[in-house]
Amino acid sequence: MNRYSRNMNMLSPEENSSLNKFKVCVVGCGGLGGYIIEMLARLGIGSLTVIDGDVFEETNLNRQILSDMSSLGKPKALVAKERVNNINPLVKIKAVNERLTEENGLEILKGHDVIVDALDSIHTRLLIQRQAEALSIPLVHGAIAGWYGQVTTVFPGDRTLDLLYSNNDKKGLEAELGNPSFTPALVASIEVSEALKLLINRGDLLRRRVLLINTLNQEYEIINL
Repeated sequence: MNRYSRNMNMLSPEENSSLNKFKVCVVGCGGLGGYIIEMLARLGIGSLTVIDGDVFEETNLNRQILSDMSSLGKPKALVAKERVNNINPLVKIKAVNERLTEENGLEILKGHDVIVDALDSIHTRLLIQRQAEALSIPLVHGAIAGWYGQVTTVFPGDRTLDLLYSNNDKKGLEAELGNPSFTPALVASIEVSEALKLLINRGDLLRRRVLLINTLNQEYEIINL
């Protein structure tokens, strides 16, 4: 199919055609999530579930690719669904216009091949890690804060986020360091590459390792956990 011709050489024809059978869940449709959803749709992932209970606000306009003047006040998950339908109508997309909780999480997350974390809440990240483990689904985690970002891939039983976050009652450092336009795009692209490698079973994953990104000094370091 001509739509995916530029995927070729990086992906084999077999790998490319296999993407249509996979289901990926993106939790959060904001700064990270908007870019993640966009890239997964353009890759040709067969089914996407996008989850967010928020609406777009003016403060989102500096960085969230799904936000514009016409989307202010609209539910993020529904705007994401409309965007995907416009980008790639071959993708089946389910929009969940609510927050993920202890009560609804397992039901929403089950049946996916990969879960991608695009959140800003440490508490909810740890909740998703537990629920992904219960469902035996790998989780790709990403976080941003100002000039900085991190990415890791968590398999059931790894509990990697327990090592990264010791206080689950607070937001991440982004509440202190802010959110520019470029850090979410960079971290999101690395998260998508991790999700793709999981799906096609190729390449080295950031499992039990965390990639630390410092765009102020352009330093990229992988720490073994």
